[in-house]
Amino acid sequence: MAAKKKKLTPVQQEYQTLAKKKEPPRPLVKNCVRAFVAGGVICVFGQLLTEMFIHFFGFTEKTAGSPTVAVLIFIAVVLTSLGVYDKLAQWAGAGTAVPVTGFANSMCSAAIEHRSEGLVLGTGGNMFKLAGSVIVFGTVAAFIIGIIHMLLDWGGF
Repeated sequence: MAAKKKKLTPVQQEYQTLAKKKEPPRPLVKNCVRAFVAGGVICVFGQLLTEMFIHFFGFTEKTAGSPTVAVLIFIAVVLTSLGVYDKLAQWAGAGTAVPVTGFANSMCSAAIEHRSEGLVLGTGGNMFKLAGSVIVFGTVAAFIIGIIHMLLDWGGF
């Protein structure tokens, strides 16, 4: 059942119109370019880490992914702790939120913010508020993709 839309009074409608006129335009293209550049730089850095693990530490292409992700998460947590990642995220927008570093930032930020409330109820209880939805939807998506893969495999496709 669809939710009923609340009807605005004439004063509210006038306010909405005035607020829209006064709202500064969003620099959509500039924001998209910033997000693209920031996300691209993070991904290029991740690829450089992967190549480093392959060439200097003897990992294979398949096994180099885990230490690469671990290093990216570690760097994101350190930068979040120092307050640098949040400044970068303000500038870059979604470009820093999409890679695994954005997930690490959200977990670390919540842990830092709620540490005064205690280890269990503060840090532990609040750390997954934002990240919990990512974990849930990631798990559900992986389950659905696994079922589809299994069905296609059994079907001989």
